[in-house]
Amino acid sequence: MYFVYIVECADKSLYVGCTNDLVKRIKQHNESKWGAHYTKIRRPVVLRYSEQFPTLISARKREAEIKGWRRKKKLALIK
Repeated sequence: MYFVYIVECADKSLYVGCTNDLVKRIKQHNESKWGAHYTKIRRPVVLRYSEQFPTLISARKREAEIKGWRRKKKLALIK
């Protein structure tokens, strides 16, 4: 299984990502030097949304779609 997720950073910005281990990835965003640079300087992050996909290709396609959205549409998805 693969996951597309949205986290909210401490500065209220949103980050969209993709992973095959959601719990581990959120922990990395918050604690590890291996977290994405964007979130590393905006800690802590809180998971706000996730979707599951059977393949990496389908997850990456959805990730790209969501990343192309404006903030307002991402917030609507989260709600």
